[in-house]
Amino acid sequence: MKAEIIAVGTELLLGQIANTNAQFLSRKLAEIGVSVYFHSVVGDNAKRLDETIKLAASRSDLVIFSGGLGPTQDDLTKETVAAHLGRSLVTDELAMQRITAFFEQRGIVMTENNRKQALVIDGSAVFANDHGMAPGMGYTKDGVTYVLLPGPPSELYPMVDRYVMPFLTDLLPGKQVFHSRVLCFFGIGESALEERLLDLIEGQSNPTIAPYAKEFEVTLRITARAQTVEEAERLIVPVETEIRSRLGQYVYATGETSLHQVLVESLKERKETIAFAESCTGGTLASLITSIAGSSAVFPGSIVCYSNQAKHDLLDIPQEVLDVEGAVSEKTAKLLAENVRGKLHTTHGVSVTGVAGPDSTEGKPVGLVYIGVASEGCPTVVKQLQLSGRRQAIIGRTAKTALFHALQRLKER
Repeated sequence: MKAEIIAVGTELLLGQIANTNAQFLSRKLAEIGVSVYFHSVVGDNAKRLDETIKLAASRSDLVIFSGGLGPTQDDLTKETVAAHLGRSLVTDELAMQRITAFFEQRGIVMTENNRKQALVIDGSAVFANDHGMAPGMGYTKDGVTYVLLPGPPSELYPMVDRYVMPFLTDLLPGKQVFHSRVLCFFGIGESALEERLLDLIEGQSNPTIAPYAKEFEVTLRITARAQTVEEAERLIVPVETEIRSRLGQYVYATGETSLHQVLVESLKERKETIAFAESCTGGTLASLITSIAGSSAVFPGSIVCYSNQAKHDLLDIPQEVLDVEGAVSEKTAKLLAENVRGKLHTTHGVSVTGVAGPDSTEGKPVGLVYIGVASEGCPTVVKQLQLSGRRQAIIGRTAKTALFHALQRLKER
């Protein structure tokens, strides 16, 4: 099955929002062995959308649309697809009931154009929208399956997981199972990882190996097709074992997760706590940790000590150290980590201090960063980094590296 994804919305062409739906859909289709050959973006224009649909139908077996199912006049996706298919639009009663109930519960008068959101292509499989109003739908004609989905990711993602994936799986020949194992890497770039695994990637058939970069990390998905999940697992195990034998030192987790989530879960398991002293990251570490539900059990707080005065007043860094060694130094990073642990009474203290740019500080180059890790019963360690890139990239990489070293400390204890 050859698939094509068409994102609909002028706001995408203007760069006002990113096309994250296409990325998500491509990953989900890869999980069931469907190859995506084309991505298209088209504005809210019926003529251009119709041209795009005709082209897609001529070269793809599956065409998935995201966006353009809303109540306004420029939401044209289902009208244009229905016209292409020669089908009428009919009201889906369940969707209409949900839309009516939404407005009644909030005491808001429903405008007439909201009824448009309940319209679906006559004869289509309807996918309920559990997190919004406009349902999705699927329709097959002349060997081509058309799937229409809402644009907001908060609506599209759960709809795909709950309804669309089973719908598509039923279309596949042989009813095979596609099962994946995801390995999360940190400390190695996507190109370096691919080079180390090039023979496996080039020789892949079943399982397949797909690396991709994600927020200063690299994820590797191993996918096997088989008659059962157990059989797919047996195919995946030797491939995973070989990958770990080459790059195991960079693997920090298995599954769709993140460094901060794994760190929080690991601290919970150990009944340990952590605090941060953040200079150049300015609270980024605290923001990442507190994005995880339940992080309060392991994280009492963070001290953002951006200025030298704050380092001195809040974390007792001697003025002599700041004057002689500098704020960006191994000594300062060591003391920050130790002192924040002491002040917030935690098992672990992690510090970050560095030059994020765009200008140098204390005569030290942009990208120079020190990360300190102080732990109960262990000697404090300080890691020196020399990063490159723009300011936000340096901050992001610094924060992720600090999380990684904190996680490594937990594994060492």
